[in-house]
Amino acid sequence: MIRPLTLALLLAVAATPAAAKQAPAPDYSAALADPGRPAADRERDAARKPAELLAFAQVKPGQKVGDYVMGGGYLTRILAGAVGASGKVYAFQPAEFIAFKKQYGDDQAAIDAAYANVDAVAGPFAAPAFPVPLDTIITVQNFHDLYLKPFPEGTGARASAALFAALKPGGTLVVVDHSAADGSGTSLSDSLHRIDKAAVVTALTAAGFKLEAESDLYRRPDDPRTANVFDAAIRGKTDQFTLRFRKPG
Repeated sequence: MIRPLTLALLLAVAATPAAAKQAPAPDYSAALADPGRPAADRERDAARKPAELLAFAQVKPGQKVGDYVMGGGYLTRILAGAVGASGKVYAFQPAEFIAFKKQYGDDQAAIDAAYANVDAVAGPFAAPAFPVPLDTIITVQNFHDLYLKPFPEGTGARASAALFAALKPGGTLVVVDHSAADGSGTSLSDSLHRIDKAAVVTALTAAGFKLEAESDLYRRPDDPRTANVFDAAIRGKTDQFTLRFRKPG
């Protein structure tokens, strides 16, 4: 005779595969085909794999998404198409970056004007002024910048806390950055523009995040991780880690 508890366990195990199946990723092809995307952006798609990145980030139509340090807007434009008219993209450009180079502000203003579902977000690097709780935040090749010498000590910790606060309970943060040597922490952020993956995990878990998943999307094992990412020999070919964190709740 099968005891009731044993039967319940067997039924739970049998149901697990179906329950564990994830819904298929949305089709991002329309977002990539957006005629407003510059030709230079399209040329970068092969290396940057935007559809795969958005699938890993679990970006869906209708979401409120933050682009933390939007740069020239490569990802912002794609996110605008991915979340659709019912969603919103909050494109953050640090005030310190705009003060350093006016073009950052010009790029932000241009994309804000071009897309009805994109809003520019201002604020210091460590205190982005996102106006509403977000479903997800993505930051690409920018986390190491929090540890550059021009920024005060503790900028990384303050920014990590601010990103945590900006998300809804259950929201996610996706971080892509250039890999530094294991054990180097943040010590190479200024000289090589790289950061040790473990240092990112430490900073974000200290802020309350839980590391949920890692992707090999931009893995390049042949990168010795010893050159500045802007060196011609390695630029565009660096080993990069891709992590997804979740805010509990």
